Amino acid sequence: MAIRKKYLKTKDLCKVTFNVPPELGKKFEEACLVGDFNNWDIHATPMKKLKKDKSFTVTMSLLKGKEYEFRYLLDGETWINDKEADKHVPTYYPDAENSVISV
Repeated sequence: MAIRKKYLKTKDLCKVTFNVPPELGKKFEEACLVGDFNNWDIHATPMKKLKKDKSFTVTMSLLKGKEYEFRYLLDGETWINDKEADKHVPTYYPDAENSVISV
């Protein structure tokens, strides 16, 4: 997975692009980005599936100077973390972690 950060000079925002790689994209039909930034709403931030390689992508504008917990939800039932997140933290659920991005 890949996360790209682009800091805006004129605003207190960072454009962050989240990606689910082709090897996972080929196995699933839908992906959603779920986290603090959308109140963990599993429908709020669907990701676009790219035809060329079957990866999923979405770009969000996030406030600078904050940390956000997030995960990817694939086909409405499979939760995965981003290996390239800035860190991972435990959740309320046993044996589960959230990915964290710092912007």
